[in-house]
Amino acid sequence: MDIVVGMWLWLLAAYFLGAIPFALLVGKWLYGTDVRDYGSGNLGATNVYRVLGWGAGMIVFALDVGKGALAVWIASLLHPQSMGPEVHDWVLIGAALAAVVGHSYSPYIRFRGGKSVATAAGALLFITPLAWPILFGTFIVVVAASRMVSLGSIVIAVEFPLLTLWLYGDSTAIVTMSFVTSALVLWRHHRNMRRIVRGEEAKIGLRGRTAGPSRNPAEGRDDEGGAS
Repeated sequence: MDIVVGMWLWLLAAYFLGAIPFALLVGKWLYGTDVRDYGSGNLGATNVYRVLGWGAGMIVFALDVGKGALAVWIASLLHPQSMGPEVHDWVLIGAALAAVVGHSYSPYIRFRGGKSVATAAGALLFITPLAWPILFGTFIVVVAASRMVSLGSIVIAVEFPLLTLWLYGDSTAIVTMSFVTSALVLWRHHRNMRRIVRGEEAKIGLRGRTAGPSRNPAEGRDDEGGAS
């Protein structure tokens, strides 16, 4: 098969891989619960944690990170370095963005999904390994100080393009990817930003409970932030 055709097929496959709604599957298969009907209704690790506890939340977080990393890793195996580092970067970034978009707009669940932070983090393990520990440290500090996962996600979304300009400024592909990914994550958190400004954003409780407003099945969706 022609390598160009093969890579386009993999980008499509990366989209469908990223679109797997692990939050929904874990909730239904392991706990008999559709997390879309509780908490924020968001299909991310944070809402799973709020509804089903730390164990379920960590499983979903690991799976969402894993699918982002897997999409990029397989793309790196399919695309030879011999075609040049810049082209190689574009292929990996294409797979990463396809997985991220798939997570946010999953065709399996009527093009709904999570907020892509965990899936993007998995992809970044391969693409920007120098930036990853800095972003992770920032996220932990912000969430620990504010008890708002959404605020941590927003801060690292803003920080990411700045880090890539500093650490990977010679790669147009990586810098472009950082701005596109940041824009998508910020867009997915635009309601959270308004609630943060109003002082209404939900916070993580010290014992695994949510401090702040929650949602029942009759209310609107997407009330809170999410790490996936």
